[in-house]
Amino acid sequence: MPGSSIDRLLERRLPLNIALNAAIVVLSLLLALLVRNEFVFSEFVVQLFYRLLPAVIVIKLLVFWYYGLFRGWWRYVCIDDLIVILKANLLSSAAVVVYVAFVYRLESIPRSVLLLDGLFCFLLVSGLRFFIRVWRENYYPMRFDRSDKVNILIVGAGHAGQMIARELRQNRKLKFEAVGFVDDDRRKKHQKFHGLSVFGGCEDIPAICRKKLVKEVVIAIPSLTGKQMSRIVQFCHRADVPFKTLPGVGALLDGSVSVRLLKDVSLEDLLGRAPIRLDSQAISDYLKGKRVLVTGAGGSIGSELCRQIARYSPAKLILFENAETALFSIEQELLDRWPDLSIFPIVGDIRYRARVEAIFGEFMPQVVFHAAAYKHVPMMEFNPAEAVNNNLRGTQIVAQAADVFNVERFVMVSTDKAVNPSSVMGASKRAAEKVVQALARQSRTRFVTVRFGNVLGSNGSVIPTFKEQIRSGGPVTVTHKDITRFFMTIPEASQLVLQAGSMGQGGEIFLLDMGAPVKILHLAEELIRLMGKIPYQDIQIEFTGLRPGEKLYEELLLAEEEVKPTNHEKICVASSAVENEKELHQLVESLLSAARSLDLAAVLSRLREIVPEYHPAEHSSAEKILKVSRRLNTD
Repeated sequence: MPGSSIDRLLERRLPLNIALNAAIVVLSLLLALLVRNEFVFSEFVVQLFYRLLPAVIVIKLLVFWYYGLFRGWWRYVCIDDLIVILKANLLSSAAVVVYVAFVYRLESIPRSVLLLDGLFCFLLVSGLRFFIRVWRENYYPMRFDRSDKVNILIVGAGHAGQMIARELRQNRKLKFEAVGFVDDDRRKKHQKFHGLSVFGGCEDIPAICRKKLVKEVVIAIPSLTGKQMSRIVQFCHRADVPFKTLPGVGALLDGSVSVRLLKDVSLEDLLGRAPIRLDSQAISDYLKGKRVLVTGAGGSIGSELCRQIARYSPAKLILFENAETALFSIEQELLDRWPDLSIFPIVGDIRYRARVEAIFGEFMPQVVFHAAAYKHVPMMEFNPAEAVNNNLRGTQIVAQAADVFNVERFVMVSTDKAVNPSSVMGASKRAAEKVVQALARQSRTRFVTVRFGNVLGSNGSVIPTFKEQIRSGGPVTVTHKDITRFFMTIPEASQLVLQAGSMGQGGEIFLLDMGAPVKILHLAEELIRLMGKIPYQDIQIEFTGLRPGEKLYEELLLAEEEVKPTNHEKICVASSAVENEKELHQLVESLLSAARSLDLAAVLSRLREIVPEYHPAEHSSAEKILKVSRRLNTD
């Protein structure tokens, strides 16, 4: 291979680097003397050259060593390196002047020689490095057959797009070659960045793809709104080329952009949630160095909470989960990403009081995130006793343990389905909210609740179901043409839960800004287009009717709750009416007793007493149970 001999030579990079820089120092001094003497190679030039050379070489190489110019790879030289080279040359030239002034008192040594020597040395040192970079990026032998290359068009000539272009030029092992940019900023049209032209705006994507034989489009604008992303995706569909994008700015926490981060455009990208502003210091203050326990750690929200918490360096992260496989999966992921983090995977059931108290006693958690819950609405309609046992009794057991073991903060993850619930799941979560709020009024632990709607892509949610239906050729089933839901991404919800946890003083219900409600029909249509199909032509959409316990729309606030803003624009706080604690305790115990004895009619009846705003939907299983119970009592 042509490059193999060069690669072997570069294995001896340090001595080669020193030798080349020494040669540049010698050449710079010689050029300075010749220019000063009008390129006449006289005895004066020779004598002065030999008189200055030893000191110049020693001084400059020592300064270059100090500034690290003998380290690093020249193929990756950049402006930052240029600044270091400039500093090294200024300091070394100044040191040479001091030496000459001290030893020779500048007698018979033209000052212009010293100035020209520094100038030529800077130009040659930096010029050689940039020459190597240009050669490597443009003329170095390919590691693959050029016939296999994939021409890509980059959408966005801003910072992210330019970083992608730079990486493609520097990494010749990648089988991608950028042909240019498109950008809707008209000021950039016909400009060049990293040697690549900006051909036009996004509307020109189909024409450019045909002309330049583009095989893939890279959308490199992390801050795009959903509407903007949808527009670009439509142009890519017209061009009949696949497309990828970068994570949103919220995911690019350190600002780094790389080809490795490219991913398929998702429905989350099309819905377009604005980036979240996090007060990382406030979150760090209550998580860093703390013992943190997460219930439901293997679930969609629980696992993402663990990922987010791990970034803040807790002393211990205790993963409490009933599902062994899910627990193993999140444990392995966390160990891979944070090998130094103390992680304790605990298999257990929040309904088993002795087990919960044993875990609290062993690990003494300081912060608890309670994300364990049964969440599937139609399924819980058929299993009301289990919904109450898990969502209410499990929450009560974990919250009471937090109180007994002096946990500093307890954050309960709730749902918009707890507001004016029409389902058993929603009613059980609302009852759990009341139990947590009642405990907050008498405990030193700061108990807070965070209420939000659906998360995109969570286990068992509508998005994976739609995708599977589209892959199998349809039809896509939507319960009602007018049904709407609030949506947010899993990382967004988890980050805001952490933020709300830093704000709570005890007893609050925090509401997350879910944005505008989204029509499920619109969601289905966008997902069909995203997967390269045409709604109602390639994939049909059928309406199946509301499922047990479902509502046409969800709410985040009860009528009696007042909403107050917080210092975070995406979080507000609801102040609920104070419950009679004694009466609430009696009703809860009666409900739990009915659940243990599997008296479903009593379960639903007690739920309605605890949550008066709970009205089972007419088509729900719960309503059928109540009707049968009323008929039996009448008879």
